[in-house]
Amino acid sequence: MDTNQNSVKDIVQTVVIQAPIQKVWEKVSTAEGIEAWFMPNDFQPVEGHEFHLQSPFGPSPCKVLKIDEPNTLSFSWDTEGWVVSFVLKELEGATEFTVIHGGWKQADETVGKAGENAAVIRERMNGGWEKIAARLKQVVEG
Repeated sequence: MDTNQNSVKDIVQTVVIQAPIQKVWEKVSTAEGIEAWFMPNDFQPVEGHEFHLQSPFGPSPCKVLKIDEPNTLSFSWDTEGWVVSFVLKELEGATEFTVIHGGWKQADETVGKAGENAAVIRERMNGGWEKIAARLKQVVEG
């Protein structure tokens, strides 16, 4: 068990979207849907598919790790060992959407492209994911 206090915790952001799970799934599991709330990409919902997210730092190589329609989609993101998961849970007349961004380095290790410590990047990205999840809610509820 890792008891290192210097490890960076996963980012977890959750929003409740007033829409059926299938409608939310379409926005998180297609290239067009993902572009509408996250980033331009060439995603395909096929396990093992390699794709790119067009981030502010340039194209980020990604690979689809898991597809479990309409509940879970996971992919590796960039070259830092990150794994991003979109988890959908059906509620009464709505959908709970959670994004989990894991695979972080130690807090004082440098994230290559950004040139800053993982702890700093995690905090910045935590705020980013909060905004991105809110944007997904807006796009779906439209």
